[in-house]
Amino acid sequence: MYKQALEGLDMKHFTNGLIVGVLGTVAAGVGALLTFKKSVVDPIEDEEQKFESNRKKAMRKSRAAHHG
Repeated sequence: MYKQALEGLDMKHFTNGLIVGVLGTVAAGVGALLTFKKSVVDPIEDEEQKFESNRKKAMRKSRAAHHG
């Protein structure tokens, strides 16, 4: 009788531990992805926006110089 109660308790602890472990792993993965995006992807996108802005300014300046 005592052994059956203990086995049920062990299964409950195992299930809770499994759920906590899976949630922790998912949270760590999401954190790693967000860190990667912030440190690698965002600077590349910012640089591309700067290049695009400079290209547009150069085109406007070039057109204005030829119309004067």
